[in-house]
Amino acid sequence: MTMRRWLLPEAIEDILPAEAWQVEAMRRSLLDLFRGRGYEYVIPPLLEYVESLLTGTGRDLDLRTFKLVDQLSGRTLGVRADITPQVARIDAHLLNRRGVARLCYCGSVLHTLPAALSGSRQPLQIGVELYGHAGTEADVEIIRLLAEALKVSGVAASRIDLGHVGIFRALVDSAGIDVELEQELFGVLQTKDLPTLRELLNGARIAEPLRSALLALPECYGGSEALAAVTQRLPALPEVARALAELATLARAVTDLPVSFDLADLRGYHYHSGVVFAAYGADHPGPIALGGRYDEVGLSFGRARPATGFSLDLRELVRLAPQTAPPGMILAPWAPGDVALQQAVAALRAAGERVVDALPGHDGDWAEAGCERRLVLRDGRWQIKFFEA
Repeated sequence: MTMRRWLLPEAIEDILPAEAWQVEAMRRSLLDLFRGRGYEYVIPPLLEYVESLLTGTGRDLDLRTFKLVDQLSGRTLGVRADITPQVARIDAHLLNRRGVARLCYCGSVLHTLPAALSGSRQPLQIGVELYGHAGTEADVEIIRLLAEALKVSGVAASRIDLGHVGIFRALVDSAGIDVELEQELFGVLQTKDLPTLRELLNGARIAEPLRSALLALPECYGGSEALAAVTQRLPALPEVARALAELATLARAVTDLPVSFDLADLRGYHYHSGVVFAAYGADHPGPIALGGRYDEVGLSFGRARPATGFSLDLRELVRLAPQTAPPGMILAPWAPGDVALQQAVAALRAAGERVVDALPGHDGDWAEAGCERRLVLRDGRWQIKFFEA
């Protein structure tokens, strides 16, 4: 059977002109927003040695990363599945600054499997990272910037869930839970599967109060009252107390945002080190942006740095944004020597219009190319007229 050469792999798509321009316009508006807040733009490579790409990220990213052998060195390369570790490498190893560094980026990533049934394996990831400040002030800045970015895009957050991986990590360590059970608990917490969670904890004979504390995590979902309620059910461990204090401080600093809590949301658990958050839109079932603190990743590159940031799929964001079709293009007659015509075309382009020259021999095809108006000479002046139906 002959293979159709125009077919693409599953969950890999072209971006066609109308959507591509929308993606590019949103990319520019978001990068301009980040630039205005002092974030510097970096462009990491698409490929790196796999050890560098996966350092400090745990097995989550390993399973999502395409790998191949470099014909020059014989070493294993990886196609990036997440740009955040690359930016951490740039901060720790190349910029090597002593104080705060604010970085932003935008580029394609590749996943071995789509995150959802209808998802793409080639998201267009855009995000920001803030390095060098360990206090919650950095988390406040990042969450506020996320909310502003979503507002600029036309997809305002209906809620921003806050969590903290330190709570689950402290409970697991105190209970002496092995790695295999930890992975199982992590999975059922993500799905908030309480019956399976009870079964796992009973089978492992986790003692009180740690058993009740782990059971309480999926129930901490909602506003400040949910956090206050679950606090009474958590043991007095220093790590837990510190995590709860960070969440409370953060929530008080962003009372004008639609913040809520979800202590069972542990996405990125294996490389996040503190506060994590997920932003949701009203018309989208899953998160539209993810972020959190990952202070330990820089150490893998030889330099520990406090770090927090967020990222999102730019193409998915465009699909959620209100769609406004731009006006069609203007067709200008083919008359290279007509100075008045060229001046009229230049003025229209300077005003933001899209004007194309009518190359000879294509009459009747210009509507298909996106033209809905044309320049015509009337009473000695070039004027815009709509195509006749």
